[in-house]
Amino acid sequence: MSVIQSYRDLIVWQKSMELAAEAYRITKSFPREEQYRLTSQLLRASTSVAANIAEGHGRGTRKDYARFIRISRGSLSETETLVMLAVKVGLMEDTQAKMAQQLATEIGRMLNSLLTRLQQEPLSRDGPDER
Repeated sequence: MSVIQSYRDLIVWQKSMELAAEAYRITKSFPREEQYRLTSQLLRASTSVAANIAEGHGRGTRKDYARFIRISRGSLSETETLVMLAVKVGLMEDTQAKMAQQLATEIGRMLNSLLTRLQQEPLSRDGPDER
């Protein structure tokens, strides 16, 4: 198991960057009049997932890190919702949305796992408490 020295070492951050890049690819085909509406919202939400993972990692405390992972989960849900809306209003096909949705599902599981680990009490230097 490798040591995490930077948020860039986190697979969940790497996958979140893939999701943001996918959002950029998807929105390139959106009509120009959507630039300040759905396009803008989708790009901000998708980039916020990775950005909040990075910011939380850099905060230095488990409590802050966990808070930013929760924010990241919210941004992920927003991204998924906006992709579904884009399909519903005819801005993209179901097949285009499928990759983003699969990636979002994977990222969601990873964020949940990371949050669970952050919320666990850290072990003391002598090992687990015997209560």
